[in-house]
Amino acid sequence: MKQTFTINQKIKRLLFILIPILITQLGMFSMNFFDIMMSSRYSADDLAGVAIGSSLWVPVYTGLSGILLAITPIVAQLAGAKKTKEVPFTVMQGIYAAIALAVIVFAIGWAALGPVLNMMHLEENVRDIAQKYVIALSFGIIPVFIYTVLRCFIDALGMTRTSMVITLIALPLNIFFNYTLIFGKWGFPALGGVGAGYASAITYWLITIIAAFVIHREQPFSRYQIFHSFPPISLAKWKEILFIGIPIGLSIFFETSIFSAVTLLMSEYSTKVIAAHQVAINFASLLYMVPLSISMSLTIIVGFEVGAARLKDAKVFSWLGVGAAICSALLCITLLMLFREPIASFYTKDPEVLKLTTHFLFFAALFQLSDAIQAPVQGALRGYKDVNTTFVMTMISYWVIGLPLGYYLANTTDFGAYGYWIGLISGLTAGALTLSTRLFLIQRKHPHTNEPVDQLPT
Repeated sequence: MKQTFTINQKIKRLLFILIPILITQLGMFSMNFFDIMMSSRYSADDLAGVAIGSSLWVPVYTGLSGILLAITPIVAQLAGAKKTKEVPFTVMQGIYAAIALAVIVFAIGWAALGPVLNMMHLEENVRDIAQKYVIALSFGIIPVFIYTVLRCFIDALGMTRTSMVITLIALPLNIFFNYTLIFGKWGFPALGGVGAGYASAITYWLITIIAAFVIHREQPFSRYQIFHSFPPISLAKWKEILFIGIPIGLSIFFETSIFSAVTLLMSEYSTKVIAAHQVAINFASLLYMVPLSISMSLTIIVGFEVGAARLKDAKVFSWLGVGAAICSALLCITLLMLFREPIASFYTKDPEVLKLTTHFLFFAALFQLSDAIQAPVQGALRGYKDVNTTFVMTMISYWVIGLPLGYYLANTTDFGAYGYWIGLISGLTAGALTLSTRLFLIQRKHPHTNEPVDQLPT
């Protein structure tokens, strides 16, 4: 019998989707986390080099792979509308698009990496480590983009636990490869931070192979017969994916790249300031996995509800997610305020880096609340396929307000490097306010109907 959900059932449904996504995101983030942490144990130069390399890699990867996140709302709405026969074709076109994007990134990256690094005021050894680290990572671009599509398909069906298991299998392998290649174990040369790049690339290949195997062999994925045929490229389907995906990718790029831009602008400071800044950013990014996971969950659930014409439930799920993120942010703020020094000491034992990191972590605590609002709201808007206005709002918030203000404070006041963090806080706050207003207006435009349909996939 078809039925609607009570509030308690909605909370359980949100948690059912959310918890595996959170574990998966923590696992994926841990690869970068262990890259930086284990490189810091090798040398301060390797930590700074990996930090700079990550600052170049992360916005490119998250921005362009963000385009492929269009697969999630497309498949979720197809599932909600019971149009399952269209799913395999959509996924295969997503894979084709992923390969094309990866090849473009690979080609442009190899040509532009050297000149970009030469423009920065880096010590020669740090610049060399950063360049070799990104080159090592680049060998994993094609598989990690394909994996993004496969994971979007898995998650859009509500089977987020499957993505979680794949990540939990891959994470210890990544740590093993890091240990082997960074420190030179079992006959391998000690590559320092560069070894972390190769370790991540190897891991990307492994998780893609595992995901493809699971989709091909295991239910409920195998009934979609994703790899049973290879249709020709459809420019019409690519247009649909890109129409939704490009604004998503650009929104993510503008958000992640502002952090990278700050790191690159801070290259004029000492290696220890760069290292301390990156440690604080790294830990703040770890905490960001909570609102980001809620965001991804809302894209799935809201997309399904919109596809099923249950617009009232879509609205309730949206604000339940925002509320959950705010509660988690208050906990994170408390954690950062009380345990800044122990957190910093987990990364480094250098007294100067340790002191600087504790100061940066104070500012990291200040933008937790804004992050907890803007990320879930973006996820809900993607579920509605409302992506163009979101892109404009994030661009203005981060690049017209946040970065210029940070640059001004850092270079014309006594705040110094901390001025960039004040700019980050301002940009994230502007984003939280404008995006929340957009979600409220979108939901007001929709009639509050709630046609009963089958429950979300489990």
